[in-house]
Amino acid sequence: MSTATSETATTRRQIPDRLGTPFKRLLASWEVLLFGVAVVIFIANSLASPYFLDAWNLSDATFNFTEKAMIAFAMALLIIAGEIDLSVAAIIALASTAMGYAAQIGIGAPGLVAIGIGTGLACGAFNGILVAGLKLPSIVVTIGTMSLFRGISYIVLGDQAYGKYPADFAFFGQGYVFWVFSFEFVLFLVMAVLFAVLLHATNFGRHVYVIGNNPLAARFSGIPVERVKFILFLLTGLMSGIAAVCLTSRLGSTRPSIAQGWELEVVTMVVLGGVSILGGAGTIAGVVIAAFVMGLVTFGLGLLNVPGIVMSIFIGLLLIVTIALPIIGRRIKQARPAK
Repeated sequence: MSTATSETATTRRQIPDRLGTPFKRLLASWEVLLFGVAVVIFIANSLASPYFLDAWNLSDATFNFTEKAMIAFAMALLIIAGEIDLSVAAIIALASTAMGYAAQIGIGAPGLVAIGIGTGLACGAFNGILVAGLKLPSIVVTIGTMSLFRGISYIVLGDQAYGKYPADFAFFGQGYVFWVFSFEFVLFLVMAVLFAVLLHATNFGRHVYVIGNNPLAARFSGIPVERVKFILFLLTGLMSGIAAVCLTSRLGSTRPSIAQGWELEVVTMVVLGGVSILGGAGTIAGVVIAAFVMGLVTFGLGLLNVPGIVMSIFIGLLLIVTIALPIIGRRIKQARPAK
């Protein structure tokens, strides 16, 4: 074979990198697009309301998403692994009820925090046993436990409410660490870093991605699939317990309807952040940006006195759009004739 022919064959065998340089791939990423949306929403809110740019108002805006976002970090890992937990809001209700009952009999703030987190862990373990242990479908299990956990709260409380929490318990939901930075917001940032490290810099995180892409191949590769899934349900229970502590502390009371509908908002936050609802893909950075986007939108609408039902409609539409767009995009790409 001549030199020219050899060079031509080599050239033909080369596969061009369609994604381009790392910088181009970064610009084309979902996270960068979502960050641009967040910037646009921030500018729009600042123009729509003269009160938006006030530092304390911006601090108040973080309360719209910090508790939900902390659950979303754990939910992101669970969805990446191909599972889901729709009982997270009901876990908050049950944990809050347990803390409220304990507060009535005189247990102090440290004990209440332990009870709230412990209840969340117990609920997460129960879900994990049913899904990972008995191999039941997670969506069916957690729809059932969603009714079970909140039903227990309604049985205990009825139409009553628990109050009379210790004064020092209010710090977890109302306290500030420094200037306008609340304890909740600082805790949200710490959790974001911890979950980012867990997912993107550990073997456990790699196992989560492998399980989400192909659980059968993961099992044959020696990955303890059931154990990983059980731990993920424990994490969602743990974060739901922590969110229950913060929310109950912020509200200062417990009702069985607490956090009603939050499971929808948490899943929306995760999917909006670029986590594939089919599993196997997603980042914590995307979830963090999605949390800010949803927080800015709901806070901006609140400043404009938009009714809460309109916000619920918006969240529902956002969930549908963020799930449908990637699927439609893939179908359009597959329908194009190959060049």
